[in-house]
Amino acid sequence: MTAPLTPALREMRWWDIDSVLDLEKDLFPEDAWSRGMFWSELAHSRGPGATRRYVVAVEDERVVGYAGLAAQGDLGDVQTIAVAREQWGTGLGGRLLTELLRAATAFECAEVMLECRVDNVRARKLYERFGFEPIGFRRGYYQPGNVDALVMRLTTAAPDSGSAAGSTSVQGTENNG
Repeated sequence: MTAPLTPALREMRWWDIDSVLDLEKDLFPEDAWSRGMFWSELAHSRGPGATRRYVVAVEDERVVGYAGLAAQGDLGDVQTIAVAREQWGTGLGGRLLTELLRAATAFECAEVMLECRVDNVRARKLYERFGFEPIGFRRGYYQPGNVDALVMRLTTAAPDSGSAAGSTSVQGTENNG
């Protein structure tokens, strides 16, 4: 008997957009991102001036998850994170978030922000496991459903005495599930 495959994470590229859009429309039918939104994000994800990090999770050549982070100055923002329904509960969401937090550290972000639908309990629990804390709401943020967003923040860990002088990293970069 063969062991189940673990989805591999890799950088999202333009040729992944159609697969990502299929998953996006399945998971977020009311407020799915457009093709242009993904193209725009990927345009800022390569080269020396890159300010974005987008990854896909691939299993048997099929995209089963994706995530993206934008960085500006010392602030990171989780733009999107999604996992195919059949992958729920496997830890893939945690792996994707871990990759985004590694990118936030590489971008030298002091804090990472995100918005989460107030009715998405599964996502909220994931973010809380990684140390994100609620800091406010955005009323009617998700349209057209007029669903509120919970704004959450993760701040930089203070360097411990054993770390290199001046080095910092965003909390939660270890895999918590």
